[in-house]
Amino acid sequence: MTSELPPSLVFDRAIALVRFLRQRCEWDAKQTPDSLLPYLLEEAHEVADAVASRRDDELAGELGDLLLNLAFQAVLAEERGSFTAEDVVRRLESKMRRRHPHLYGDGPPEAWEKLKARERQPSRGVGDRSLLDGIPRGLEPLSRAQRIQDRVSAVGFDWREPGGALAKIREEIDEIEEVLSGESRASIEEEIGDLLFSVVNLARLVDLHAMTALRKANDKFSRRFRALEVMAAERALDLEAASLEDMDALWDEVKHGEAPKTESDRGM
Repeated sequence: MTSELPPSLVFDRAIALVRFLRQRCEWDAKQTPDSLLPYLLEEAHEVADAVASRRDDELAGELGDLLLNLAFQAVLAEERGSFTAEDVVRRLESKMRRRHPHLYGDGPPEAWEKLKARERQPSRGVGDRSLLDGIPRGLEPLSRAQRIQDRVSAVGFDWREPGGALAKIREEIDEIEEVLSGESRASIEEEIGDLLFSVVNLARLVDLHAMTALRKANDKFSRRFRALEVMAAERALDLEAASLEDMDALWDEVKHGEAPKTESDRGM
């Protein structure tokens, strides 16, 4: 049985690996923070996909690839004299202590967003501050909408219960119906955006994440449509020539033929 290294030394090994590669590999030596950004985003998505698909056999490898990218950014910052890997870990530890005062004997528990809002206050003048500062514009849109709503909820700008968000969704649907009858494409796009934003709000208020819900809906639709394709092939039905009624009938058969949901896949 092998002994485990302390966590700090495990991260040190990743840092040492990147330093080694920078010294000896031409490709690694010429990389910059910007050139590595696409790989960082890709690896983060691959980790998320492995987690969501419960592929533990792949997750360890994907986490390793993401760790390499994180270590790479830390080493590049070290090389340009901005900060070190030790600074990264120290700031993380300090932040988690501030946001969990009750765990360290520093005070009573507080709402996460309120703690984060207080941290942001000293960084700007009164006229320049915004609760929305720091939310990346490049964040996946459903996640960004959820983060925006989390931020404003910290000051009470929020529905008190999911019913308020549900009523807003109905209101937005009515507005879409109005603009569909001749309004400009820009107006239709705006109203659909408002509807999506309201749906995200409902998901958040029932303690769900809209991105996760949509991912599961995508998976469910894909699973059912593939089953529909198999069923159509077995019956020699050309989908390109089939009527919508024919495909709807197959779709209903697929839905009714699915096994009852278990606790592990409830919501799919």
